[in-house]
Amino acid sequence: MSGDTENYILVLYYSRTGSTAKMAAEIARGVEAGGVPARLRTVPPVSPDTEASAPPVPDEGAPYCRPEDLRECAGLLMGSPTRFGNMAAPLRYFLDQTGDMWLDGSLAGKPAGVFTSTGSIHGGQETTLLSMILPLLHHGMLIAGIPYSEPRLMRTTSGGTPYGASHWAGGTEDAQLTEDETALCRAQGTRLAELVKKLGGSDR
Repeated sequence: MSGDTENYILVLYYSRTGSTAKMAAEIARGVEAGGVPARLRTVPPVSPDTEASAPPVPDEGAPYCRPEDLRECAGLLMGSPTRFGNMAAPLRYFLDQTGDMWLDGSLAGKPAGVFTSTGSIHGGQETTLLSMILPLLHHGMLIAGIPYSEPRLMRTTSGGTPYGASHWAGGTEDAQLTEDETALCRAQGTRLAELVKKLGGSDR
């Protein structure tokens, strides 16, 4: 799922076991159901040494995000697994390299949302989502969550928050998204697509 023009929403994520990647795919489906192309991109793991240890192109899954993928997007949906109630280091590292976009205001005024996956239902989903929102606020982005007009938000017993979509993986690498989690991922993607169109992002 990708668009070759600047009229696209970037679905940017880091995923180690695949749970966040599954969410990203569902969110991208929601974006495209809302009438805006979705561009799926990931970030490489952080190297523990001074030599680059990750391949220049991932062996599988989405391509690595380039700075221009972020700079030229009409909107952003960003996802990360939880790491002690915070976003994962690879995504944080990528964001730390966006100072030039902060200086020139490339992302200011564009809508954005966040999503997360965690192994424990009380593993810091909401604090992780908030940690991802903070740098986007510094970029001047317009943060959109999931409103309680989405009925599944009120009845989910797995993932799902008003701050953004979430998934309870239960500590396993093969945990599938529940029906409610899938619906909320798609709803978040569709909502951001609708906001992009209302804000004129489709004319960028």
